[in-house]
Amino acid sequence: MKEYRKYKPQERKIAYFSFEIGLSPEVPTYAGGLGILAGDTIKSFADMKVHAVAVSLLNEKGYFYQELDIDGNQNEVPVDWDHKKYMRPIDKRVSVKLEGRDIILQGWIYEVKGLSGALVPVIFLDSNVDGNTPEDRRLTSFLYGGDRRYRLMQGALLGIGGVRMLQLLEHDNLEVYHLNEGHAALLTLELMDRYGGDLEKVRDLCVFTTHTPVPEGHDAFAFDLSKSVLRDFCDVETLKHDNIVDKWGNLNMTYLALYHSGHINGVAQKHGEVTQKMFPGYHIAAITNGVHTPTWVCDPIASVLDKYIPSWREDPFALRNAFKIPRNELWAAHQAAKKEIIDFVNHHYKKEMDYDTLTIGFARRATSYKRADLLFNDIERLKEIVKEEGPIQLIYGGKAHPLDTQGKETIKTIFQHIKEIDGDIKAVYMKNYEMYTAKLMTSGCDLWLNNPKRPMEASGTSGMKAAANGVLNFSVLDGWWIEGHIEGYTGWSIGPKPVNVEAETAESEDIKDLYEKLENKILPTYYGNKDWWTHMMRHNIALNGSFFNTHRMVSQYVMQAYFR
Repeated sequence: MKEYRKYKPQERKIAYFSFEIGLSPEVPTYAGGLGILAGDTIKSFADMKVHAVAVSLLNEKGYFYQELDIDGNQNEVPVDWDHKKYMRPIDKRVSVKLEGRDIILQGWIYEVKGLSGALVPVIFLDSNVDGNTPEDRRLTSFLYGGDRRYRLMQGALLGIGGVRMLQLLEHDNLEVYHLNEGHAALLTLELMDRYGGDLEKVRDLCVFTTHTPVPEGHDAFAFDLSKSVLRDFCDVETLKHDNIVDKWGNLNMTYLALYHSGHINGVAQKHGEVTQKMFPGYHIAAITNGVHTPTWVCDPIASVLDKYIPSWREDPFALRNAFKIPRNELWAAHQAAKKEIIDFVNHHYKKEMDYDTLTIGFARRATSYKRADLLFNDIERLKEIVKEEGPIQLIYGGKAHPLDTQGKETIKTIFQHIKEIDGDIKAVYMKNYEMYTAKLMTSGCDLWLNNPKRPMEASGTSGMKAAANGVLNFSVLDGWWIEGHIEGYTGWSIGPKPVNVEAETAESEDIKDLYEKLENKILPTYYGNKDWWTHMMRHNIALNGSFFNTHRMVSQYVMQAYFR
């Protein structure tokens, strides 16, 4: 069977590697923002006829399905899905020798078709095949699962096995290997072997995007573990130098990618500056993230855009013309989107939320630096504000990593606060936040809240999804919001402006500003000046929707990184 020849491998110029890829709610091969960004990027590749191929791991049991009990205790359940419904098998296999044994990989192809019919294939690598040990067959089962050994084995299968699979499938003209984070960094060593140790050749091929200033976001593995796993692939001792080994003596995947890449970038202008401080020995550029607008704009808003900006799907830059949309029609479309999320919450969580109440959404990965509970710092003041200025209702969502005990405690804390405000403020924490509920929330809430600890927000894309739907942002000045924020026009800031790239959040100032703006700016505008609120919605679509999209982002990668 030669089904993989439906596309011509020799036409592909760019190989895009990502540990997770979020393409649709039915294909749960993603955990959160990194995977959704990857999926949105691939969709824009297809829309823009960029000759790319993507590579990831199958993750046949997904990340996990999140169950929450009445106190907010998180329980992780394997995801039950059948990848064979959405992908077709490749009839060739590759192997990677790890820990002294060959691990066989099969490939599955998922086709992403663009608006013009162009195709970008996504190759998912699968170790659950005959010939592998039962333990090795599980290596592509769980995204971010298992211990450090499991993660290193997965990274090796993705990076080394992915390059070998592309070669086997005759991708003979690749000019770019784009590493979306450092998980696949071992591909650089596979390329070094292929090109006889020619470092400059490998650097000319490799583009590396780093996504986080948080240390936990950079994979690093103990040197003894690395030697045990990789002993048949390379002489790990030769890697033992400052450019690849971190100060704790670990083999660092970010360092490995940095050393072998000719282009390196962060994912927002501020993040580029922060990353430059972290890695002063390299030149760090910045290409701000975006979202795939046709994926994330809800149907009611899309209908209005079709009427007044008919080219917006093919050309999201055209959204700059959103000021021509009559305010009443935009508001009616938003109310239709809001009805969907309110009906969803009321049906599944029995909360009796209202269509006319200011609805605030917050959905992020549950981890301590994102400060999901900041709004509840002074519950009595919050109650007093809504009593004097008008009601609010709150919709929360987000998963904690299975090993993140602080993140799990944050969820429990929010559950407790929801009980404390019951009777004064309607609130819910939705379980298992994923692509479907993300679209409901980012299009249907009135206000999108984001209050991470500076400078730990690399970019953030949920606020971009909200902006494309005309939903206003209320956010700390970090990540993308520094670029998208115009006070009183696209939303509101929380806390002071950062004085330098390393400035940390003064939490007391953030809390004070959050309550004051909610009381004196946001609630009075929502309930007392609907004309200005809808004018701000148009500003969001015109200024932020037209810029913070993956079409613009991919154009920048093509011009600045891929064919530099």
